[in-house]
Amino acid sequence: MNAAVRAVVRMGIYVGAKVYFIYEGYQGMVDGGSNIVEAKWESVSSILQVGGTIIGSARCKAFHTREGRLQAAGNLVQWGITNLCVIGGDGSLTGANIFRKEWSELLEELAKNGKISEEAVTNYSYLNVVGMVGSIDNDFCGTDMTIGTDSALHRIMEVIDAIMTTAQSHQRTFVLEVMGRHCGYLALVSALACGADWVFLPESPPEEGWEENMCVKLSENRARKKRLNIIIVAEGAIDTQNQPISSEKIKDLVVKQLGFDTRVTILGHVQRGGTPSAFDRILASRMGVEAVVALLEATPETPACVVSLSGNQAVRLPLVECVQMTQDVQKAMDERRFKDAVRLRGRSFEGNLNIYKRLAIKLPDDQITKSNCNVAVINVGAPAAGMNAAVRSAVRVGIADGHKMLAIYDGFDGFAKGQIKEIGWSDVGGWTGQGGSILGTKR
Repeated sequence: MNAAVRAVVRMGIYVGAKVYFIYEGYQGMVDGGSNIVEAKWESVSSILQVGGTIIGSARCKAFHTREGRLQAAGNLVQWGITNLCVIGGDGSLTGANIFRKEWSELLEELAKNGKISEEAVTNYSYLNVVGMVGSIDNDFCGTDMTIGTDSALHRIMEVIDAIMTTAQSHQRTFVLEVMGRHCGYLALVSALACGADWVFLPESPPEEGWEENMCVKLSENRARKKRLNIIIVAEGAIDTQNQPISSEKIKDLVVKQLGFDTRVTILGHVQRGGTPSAFDRILASRMGVEAVVALLEATPETPACVVSLSGNQAVRLPLVECVQMTQDVQKAMDERRFKDAVRLRGRSFEGNLNIYKRLAIKLPDDQITKSNCNVAVINVGAPAAGMNAAVRSAVRVGIADGHKMLAIYDGFDGFAKGQIKEIGWSDVGGWTGQGGSILGTKR
């Protein structure tokens, strides 16, 4: 969030505008006074690497009321502010849009009550609003990634990597609960990144009889000499009847059915903390610049927009449409239209879910149609983080498609010496989190 604040301040000053901090979110806008302060170029020095937000954030009941919004409008007029850049979740952005729609009525009421002059009503006749989505859950439709999601994933992966070492030593099963009351993005992507045995998401509940299926999979993995099992649960995980699936319930099931030593870890607010990742710093900086440009180009007729990420481009989308789509996902889940919920989450979410299923669940050999095709995987050149995850993915997709998969060790050198072996599904288990190249690579 701080990278976004910095970008808005500096871009605003660069184009000759006056920029103001509003401290403590909408509460600060309602309270006014010392909560609204002009920002200088130096005000945002050395904040790129700081987690959280230097201007504070707060839930505000007063802003839900017309009286509260009336006070907020009076405070903004006092400072001559008619452009608002809001960094928050869908609730914050919806509130900003309501405020924008009511703006002219609020000003007329303030003038009638003698709080502002008729001249002020004319001079500040309309309010422009641009939103940026700050949400670690990546739960806002219309954008591929929200500010803070990547950093939260880094926190989750650090914990998973630490847990995996202890789980392997003790032959334990770990149930990890991550944030995501209404959105399973963090659970899904972290499961994909660590090769978790099972994942529970609000948008895609497990099929009937999942208890038996999960226990069979865990015991099969143990039989293949896999020393640990990782199950990831979004805090809002549900079954097909919309009943919650808690991490404790999963633990009790594994202990009762399989007798495995099982522990629960709830990550909680650890996921919100820490320094932002490079991706988040760059994403927020680009979005902040685009937000200021959008405000400068806005007219009284321009609808409130949200700056989103599409592919690798910062784009503007109508705020109302994005909020509506986000609410449609929840509606689809409430009505148990789970396929629609996944589709509404977007191509990225749907694609990740399909990839996870392909890489995590192996069909029995007698159900895989053999292709009579041999495919070899080789690493060449200098090692790079992620090579092992790529090999695991290639091997498992190849096996799922019926190919015979072979591994070539030590690059072209090993190829020349005939260092080629068949590689199976379980041979690449646990490879996603390993650095370097397990196959070996050389120039």
